[in-house]
Amino acid sequence: MIFRKSEPPHPAEQSSAPSRPGTKGRPTRTRKEAEAARRRPLVVDDRKEARKRDRERASQERMEAQQALVTGDERKMPAQHRGPERRYVRDVVDSRRNVAEYFFPIALVFMLVALVLPLIRPEITTAMSTGMIVVLWGGIALCVIDSLVLRRSLRAKLTERFGSVGQGLVGYGIMRAIQIRRFRLPKPQIKHGEAPR
Repeated sequence: MIFRKSEPPHPAEQSSAPSRPGTKGRPTRTRKEAEAARRRPLVVDDRKEARKRDRERASQERMEAQQALVTGDERKMPAQHRGPERRYVRDVVDSRRNVAEYFFPIALVFMLVALVLPLIRPEITTAMSTGMIVVLWGGIALCVIDSLVLRRSLRAKLTERFGSVGQGLVGYGIMRAIQIRRFRLPKPQIKHGEAPR
């Protein structure tokens, strides 16, 4: 009786079929191989190209952030404008008529008139100077009083809605209140007199 030796399986067949069911069919990489695959150079070969890519990416991010400030998309806004508390503060400020948003344009016009009119009629220089001081200091006093009223209102509404007043929220609201409504960023999402959302 002649016994023949069984031939070993072909290497291609060995690699394609896993030795045990449920296994991946290939050896696990060593730590050295895994680290080598993850390793990236600290300094890229083409620094000029890398700087160009970084500038383009930063420019794109700035454009998206600027667009988000106009549209109200909080996901891409700068970090200082994100969050439900800040959105609520913006809505509270935008829903009321703030003294500062009217005072600053009026004060600017008054100052221009006060500078030009004495050139035309020098005899009224003293009266214009006195009038300018009264209007400017009176307007500043009204803005301060309005800011104190807004501060109290914001603290009460934030405590009622969120349970506490987060750091910087009141200051954020007051700074927004002294800006002219048309130039505020993020753009107002509600009209005067509307209830904050």
